[in-house]
Amino acid sequence: MIELSVPLGDRTYPVLVGAGARHRLLEVLPVGVERVAVVTQASIPVDVDPGVEHQVFTMAEGEHGKDLGTVEDLCRDWAQWGLTRGDCVVAVGGGVVTDTAGFAAAVYHRGVPVVHVSTTLLGQVDAAIGGKTGVNLPEGKNLVGAFWQPAAVICDTDVLATLPPREYRNGQGEMAKYAFLGVDRLTDLPLDEAVAACVACKAEVVASDEREGGRRAILNYGHTLGHALETAGSYDLRHGEGVAIGLVYAAELARRLGRIGAGAWPSTARSSAATTCPCTCRRAPTRTS
Repeated sequence: MIELSVPLGDRTYPVLVGAGARHRLLEVLPVGVERVAVVTQASIPVDVDPGVEHQVFTMAEGEHGKDLGTVEDLCRDWAQWGLTRGDCVVAVGGGVVTDTAGFAAAVYHRGVPVVHVSTTLLGQVDAAIGGKTGVNLPEGKNLVGAFWQPAAVICDTDVLATLPPREYRNGQGEMAKYAFLGVDRLTDLPLDEAVAACVACKAEVVASDEREGGRRAILNYGHTLGHALETAGSYDLRHGEGVAIGLVYAAELARRLGRIGAGAWPSTARSSAATTCPCTCRRAPTRTS
C-alpha cells in the first residue's frame, strides 16, 4: 500500500493507493461519524463497507447524471434519511460520481465531510484529488461547483481490472498530461506506483494553489480543446479521450509558435496519448498485485 497526503495545513488528508485499499475505508472516516451516505451508480461493481450505519444512494449514469437535478435529489434523499453535518458522504465511482457527490456534500448543511473511493483510472490519477467539485449545465461542463476538499481519497487498483478497455484508455489520456508536467517514466512503473506518482504531482500543485489562482491552471493542460470537443457532443468522446487530443493539439500549437522544440514532447506522453485514441482496440494492462 502506498500512502500519500495532500498537504493543506489542518485540512491535510490521506490518499491510499494500492490493491484492496477500499477495505481500509473505516480507517479514514472522520472521527465520530456514525452514519454514511454511500453515493454510487448501478453499473459500478464495487461494494464498500464503511463499518457504520449506512445507506446507498444511486445516481444516474454518465454525464447526464452530473447536473443540478441530481444534486437536489441527493440532498433531499439525505434530508429524508436524516443525514446530519456530523455524518459523512462516501462517493464510490469515477469522476462523474465524485464530482457530483462532492458538490452535493459541499452544499448540504453548508458542508458535510466526503470521502472518495475512486473506481476508474482517470478518477484515481486526477478527478478524485484536489477538492474541485462541480456539475454541468447545458451551456458547458463544470460551470456550477465548489472547492470542497475530501476527508480522504482511496484508490483501490484492484478495481481497475474490471474496467472496459476503452475506459482504461480514457484514464491513460489524463495520465499523459502528467508526463508533460514532469512525471518521469510513467509507462515503465507498476500500476500502483504510476497512479501514486500522478497523485503526488497533483497534490504538490494543489498544495501550492488550492483555488486555482495561478499555478494550478497547469493541471488543465490539454483541457481547452478537450472540453470543447466533449461539449460539442458530435464526437462521442470521453473526458480522457478529449484531453489526449487536446494534449496533441496544445503541443503542436506550441511547437509551431516556437515555444517548444520538436523533441520537447515526453515519450511517455506521446505513447499514452497515441494509445488513447477511441478507434484503437488495445486491451487494458494487467493490474499490479
